[in-house]
Amino acid sequence: MPAPVITNKSPGQAAQDMSVILVTGSYDHEIRFWEAWSGICSRTITRSGESGQVNRLAISPDKRLLAAAIHKKVNIYEVGSSSSTPLITFEGHTSNITAVSFHNEGKWLVTGSEDGTIKIWDPRSAHIQRNYDNEAPVNDVVVHPNQGELISCDQAGRIKQWDLSENTCTHELTPAGDIPMRSVSLASDSSCLVAGNNKGRCYVWKINEEGSDAPRFQAATRFQAHNKYLTRVLFSPDIKYLATCSADTTVKIWSVSPSFEFRLDKVLQGHQRWVWDCAFSADSAYLVTASSDHTARLWEMASGETVRQYNGHHKAAVCCALHDGAG
Repeated sequence: MPAPVITNKSPGQAAQDMSVILVTGSYDHEIRFWEAWSGICSRTITRSGESGQVNRLAISPDKRLLAAAIHKKVNIYEVGSSSSTPLITFEGHTSNITAVSFHNEGKWLVTGSEDGTIKIWDPRSAHIQRNYDNEAPVNDVVVHPNQGELISCDQAGRIKQWDLSENTCTHELTPAGDIPMRSVSLASDSSCLVAGNNKGRCYVWKINEEGSDAPRFQAATRFQAHNKYLTRVLFSPDIKYLATCSADTTVKIWSVSPSFEFRLDKVLQGHQRWVWDCAFSADSAYLVTASSDHTARLWEMASGETVRQYNGHHKAAVCCALHDGAG
């Protein structure tokens, strides 16, 4: 997100900011689109008559679609529309959906749920293409940069790699026994995996090529990120930083060395309650966060300061999505 995005603009210039898609979801059942530079809410999806909080959000690579995980289903909305009616709805999970991610060309969508399954969907027909039984509630799922593997973590404390070509789980890690793993993140060059558990501890693995003499996931380090519940771990696109969100109201930014050493760089303070989710800008210069204090914030990474606050939700803001890269 280049600096001009968050400075005041003329109406003509502001119209160009459609290239920046910033969305938040809340326990108030609303989904809000924001003008990143002004902090103004430009659109609200109200879902009148529908029950269920918004758990996770994902923007398609071409910026055309928004996937919103709402309790047991996923609604797909058109980003450029003003309608609150979804284009299509995915139904098939029997419990809370906890994760949603797009394939990098938008060919499919993956979801994870507390019902213990991971599903891959055709976004055009809402047809379930794959269904994996994880045997424990799923807390997070991410798509490997090679688009041929998934990495999940679950309530039983396991991290799993799912190979889409073999259609099975090929690797399983249990670094902390049965302590629930809350969040996983992969480096954009697929060199490193980080997972965080609900005790605030992070575990790091170097990822080696399949077929090499070294193990696929080689333990690199571990560190105590927070002393309270950890909710999210996320690598910056340039892999120079890792953000960790927590019940302690802070977001911590860790610098990442080429040898996978993690050093605390700064602590982002300003939220008053749990911080649930975060999203980096494409250039890794900004971070958006969502909190139980009903607000979302835009932070400048260089200074560690809040440059915009997004007010409007009436209950906890628990998820956010940002896409300001090329569509």
